[in-house]
Order: sequence, then structure tokens, then C-alpha cells
Amino acid sequence: MNKHRNAHRDISLQRAYEDPGAHDGYRVLVDHFWPRGRSKDALKLDAWARELGASAELIHWYGHVHERWPEFQERYRRELAQPAQQERMQALLEAAGKRRITLVFGARSETENQAVVLREVLLEL
Repeated sequence: MNKHRNAHRDISLQRAYEDPGAHDGYRVLVDHFWPRGRSKDALKLDAWARELGASAELIHWYGHVHERWPEFQERYRRELAQPAQQERMQALLEAAGKRRITLVFGARSETENQAVVLREVLLEL
């Protein structure tokens, strides 16, 4: 069996403060916390995978401090390696079916946020 069967899966990232697109496919908010000032209608989500977001403790520790990014990635990957998280990730992939998955996140940085790490892990499954 191919260890990385999702390597060619179409998974994109989008800030919660950008308007949804016509080709977003399965839109899922992957933050532990709801993005400030954004309504449910504005986000047009198919799901909120709150449990897949980094833990509140890890988010607080990280604080979007650039120097902590490498360690944040390692710690978050450890959280995602837990059996319950593996099951949640599989459920997300199954719910999306063959559609593109758009991981929606609230962080300001488009390159150093939990959705970036989650996307990598999903593609590695």
C-alpha cells in the first residue's frame, strides 16, 4: 500500500478573512478558536474541525513568534500523531471525498500557521 496515498490530493489553504472561492471544494475551518469578526455565513464552511487545531496550550506558547516556528511544527506534529487525531484526519479526508479541500485558518501569517502543518500531515497520510 502507498504510504503517502494523499500526496497528490488537492489541499489548499485560505485565510478566514478572504472571500470563499467558487472552486474551494470542501471548506473546513481548522482553528481551535473561531476567527474574530467572521460570521458563519461569510465563511461558507462545510465543517469546523476544531479538534484538529493545535491545542490551546500550544497556541498560547507559540504566540506566532517566528523563532518558535520550528519547535511549534514539531510539537503540533506530535499532537497530530495521537490515535484520536489520526482518526479525525481520516474522517476529514473521507468527508471531502474526491473534492478539493480548503483548510481555512485565522492566523495573519500565511506561511507560519497550524494549517500549513496540518496540510503537510494530511498529504503524508
